[in-house]
Amino acid sequence: MCACALYDPPTSPGPRGSPRLRPRGFVISYRSASAQRARQSVRIWHALGMAKPTEVRMRRKMIHPIFHLQSEREDDEQLTKGMINVVRKTGQLNLSGRALATVPKGVFSMYDIGKDAVANFDMSKDTEENWWSFKPLTYLDCSSNVLTDIPTDIKLFEDLTVLNLQDNNLSTLPESIGALKKLTKMNLSRNKIASLPREFYSLGELQHLNIAHNCLEKLGDEFVDMVMLQTLDLSNNLLTSLPTGIGYLVRVTEFNVSHNQLTELPLDISCMRAMTKLDVTHNNLKSLPNMSDMRKLHVIHAQHNDIEDLPMFEGCDALQELHFGNNFIKAVTEEFCENLPLLKILDLRDNKIEELPDKIAMLQHLIRLDLTNNELTALPNSLGLLSHLQNLQIEGNKFRHIRQDLLKAGTCRLLKHLRDKMDADESIRLSPSQTHTSLSPEPRIFPDKYMMRNSRAVNLAMKEISFVPDEVFKDALSADVHIVDISKNKLLEVPSGLQIVAENVSELNLNTNKLKTLPSFIADFTRLQYLDVGRNQLSDLPDLKGLPNMRELILSFNAFTSVPECVYSLEKLEILLISDNQVRKIDVDGLKRLQRLATLDFTNNSIDHVPFELGLLKQIRCVELKGNSFRQPRYAILEQGTDSVMAYLRDRIPQ
Repeated sequence: MCACALYDPPTSPGPRGSPRLRPRGFVISYRSASAQRARQSVRIWHALGMAKPTEVRMRRKMIHPIFHLQSEREDDEQLTKGMINVVRKTGQLNLSGRALATVPKGVFSMYDIGKDAVANFDMSKDTEENWWSFKPLTYLDCSSNVLTDIPTDIKLFEDLTVLNLQDNNLSTLPESIGALKKLTKMNLSRNKIASLPREFYSLGELQHLNIAHNCLEKLGDEFVDMVMLQTLDLSNNLLTSLPTGIGYLVRVTEFNVSHNQLTELPLDISCMRAMTKLDVTHNNLKSLPNMSDMRKLHVIHAQHNDIEDLPMFEGCDALQELHFGNNFIKAVTEEFCENLPLLKILDLRDNKIEELPDKIAMLQHLIRLDLTNNELTALPNSLGLLSHLQNLQIEGNKFRHIRQDLLKAGTCRLLKHLRDKMDADESIRLSPSQTHTSLSPEPRIFPDKYMMRNSRAVNLAMKEISFVPDEVFKDALSADVHIVDISKNKLLEVPSGLQIVAENVSELNLNTNKLKTLPSFIADFTRLQYLDVGRNQLSDLPDLKGLPNMRELILSFNAFTSVPECVYSLEKLEILLISDNQVRKIDVDGLKRLQRLATLDFTNNSIDHVPFELGLLKQIRCVELKGNSFRQPRYAILEQGTDSVMAYLRDRIPQ
């Protein structure tokens, strides 16, 4: 029963500080009832052998690992009976952030069965405590504690696949760590580990390894036997060299060895052909080895080294970001510009560069170029041909022929100045007798041979044109053009003159026009690797079987109701973007034929069902399905990324 009390409550200040009087009268008090419920909940928690949550929180606040190192008894108390029951059901144990100085002893006896339970077990009874239904420990998280060592009994957990020991005080690992043969993911970052036991290198199934922020000075030669590694983080250590034979780690896609003391990289690093991201910042490197075989490399971070020459990167066609700031680079060569057709970001700040070549214009996809704090005195006019360049940083140089107001006017204004200057110089070069009457030549719409020869591209983006004369493509053929960009115009049909350069073009951009069909001669572009026809009015494609080298196809923002059948014949296709259309069905059988497909974008279509078999396409590393009408997978699953989506689909395939 609730107790009733007659009392005169004290005055309390009003909203502006003035006293506020409460009327005298009967007030119902729930104190006795709430106290009774509190006492009852405490009894329930203690009956389960678990501490009251508020008590646990208070105890964690009181115990700080810096000022108070927990005793073994206090560590053991962190593992409650309730947690053990959860481990037995799920196979996962989380001891992160509990100020543990030692691993609780109960961790290694969680699966022990008492003698009475063994003697009196009854198979006919189905209870939650049936020991034969326990799940083995597969996930163990002991991160963010103050552990100084790991007990040798860790070998008992042979089914462990994930082990997180991040942010502790470990200086060594036990030899018994080698018994965890099923480990696929291990995090040892932010410890004091100076060396790894030989048994560690026998973890043959390890795929993700993080040993960043430790004291490693050397890796054993056996390290190269861990051939299943996919991501490897060795940053912030004391390494002076990498083991010979590291090229055997052919599955590594992300390799971080930044903030070490490396003076060179092994030559066989080029054998790591699956690598997409390499980070070697803050070392003592004077050069990088030949990387011509690393054709999947997307990003290189090499800032803060002693590099004097830029590598050629011949064959690294997929490179999109190069960061070489804070080095001693003196020149950007023409060969460097010719080998990077997809480069978007080039960071060369804080170097010794004195001049840029005219062929810098061949980097047609460049979005950001940072030349801050170099020794440039001029910029090539051909830089104005980079139509996609949005951010040009050139502060800290000693320009002689560019006005200060132009340098401060921003990227667009500066590029326009360079383009106008190129047009003026070209007019003077072609008509020297008329220079006195041609002080202000009209802006040129179509590029001439000189422009195309320097950039190896026909750049007609954002010209508001509805046709292109054949003479432009004839000049392009003689200039050996490889890139044609006619995006963001008013084309109603593809210029017929394109056939003239069909055998040379590797990139064709027709994005943002008014095209309703593509001509059949598109199939004659046998060297075409990149085709962008997004933001048009297309509903079908011609037969594309004659494009054996196609790697990236963009069909977004059109009127497709399905993926055209001819797309499934592009055996080398790696990226397919068909978002914002009216696609209703995902053809898994067709996608199976695209063995190299890595990125698939079906965002904002009319798909009402996602076939579970899509999860079996292991070559796909990025799939986007948001903005469709299907109910499964749920949005929460889509938010977790491609791995979660593919795992969800695989788990629902009927056995």
